[in-house]
Amino acid sequence: MDLAVIIVNWNVRDLLAACLRSVEADLAASGLAGQIWVVDNASSDDSVTMLRRDFPQVQLIPCNQNLGFAGGNNAALRAIGFSDKPPSPFRRGAGAQAEVHLPEAVLLLNPDTEVHPGALKALFDFLKHNPQAGIAGARLVYGDGSFQHSGFAFPGVWQLAIELLPLPGRLVESRLNGRYPRSMYEAGQPFRVDHPLGAAMCVRREAIEAVGLLDERYQMYVEEIDWSKRMAAAGWPAYCVPAARITHFGGQSTGQVKMSSFIKLWTSRAQFYSKHYHPLKLWLAAQIAQLGLQRRARQDTQAASRGELSQAELVERLDGYRQVINLWQGKAG
Repeated sequence: MDLAVIIVNWNVRDLLAACLRSVEADLAASGLAGQIWVVDNASSDDSVTMLRRDFPQVQLIPCNQNLGFAGGNNAALRAIGFSDKPPSPFRRGAGAQAEVHLPEAVLLLNPDTEVHPGALKALFDFLKHNPQAGIAGARLVYGDGSFQHSGFAFPGVWQLAIELLPLPGRLVESRLNGRYPRSMYEAGQPFRVDHPLGAAMCVRREAIEAVGLLDERYQMYVEEIDWSKRMAAAGWPAYCVPAARITHFGGQSTGQVKMSSFIKLWTSRAQFYSKHYHPLKLWLAAQIAQLGLQRRARQDTQAASRGELSQAELVERLDGYRQVINLWQGKAG
């Protein structure tokens, strides 16, 4: 098998159906030997019924609980034959790889995406012809066709400061905020990034074998950044491939639970910083998080006094900010 496509779904049945139709059409046109896996994270919108009725050829893993992005993708990776941990020296041998029939590459794809013609082959061919590359990310566009950043630098203290503190707005699109210039996408040539957006990332088999599966301690968000950082450390860097265009509608699943998603995002960020960065950098990041979220709390309190937020919304937000601040301070020691 050349390519395995894994889609983790939660309550976006109609978007999932459109995604699958686009993947099947492009896979058929690509000439690649491929297989599609869908992990359903206990959806309540009859996604499983739809899959069994309309896409019987898809490898379905129905879950009785929400495993999250990492857990869902790992469930499919294990079913495909990947091991949780990096292989032993024997496991690295060609004979062992052939025995379990692992695909050459795995594409993690969000259900709120639609694949443009030629995208799958562009991603696969890039990895095939660039043996030093571990990850190939697509060029993403929004539903209206407008530009969407697809590759990013690994997060640091500047990204937190730009997001949370009253710094000049022009910094949002800058390299300090982890963005790559739009001109690099427009040039059409693959370029190196620290990590792609997890909505569409194609990963070489050997890179997965080198580092193991995704870290399931991340409940939601940052999983693909952690995976990319581990792969980069093992010598498998990431690239963006502008020829592979994919529409990403964005946030359709996570937008269903707003404040809990916010808390999970900041929990995952704290996990990433504490796992990968020096204690001094973690401490500085925690101070920025505290200052920024205290500022948001004041702004929300003022908004509530003007009648722009209900008292219940204000209480929920303030409690969420407190939880996040306490978590970061605890991580920073």
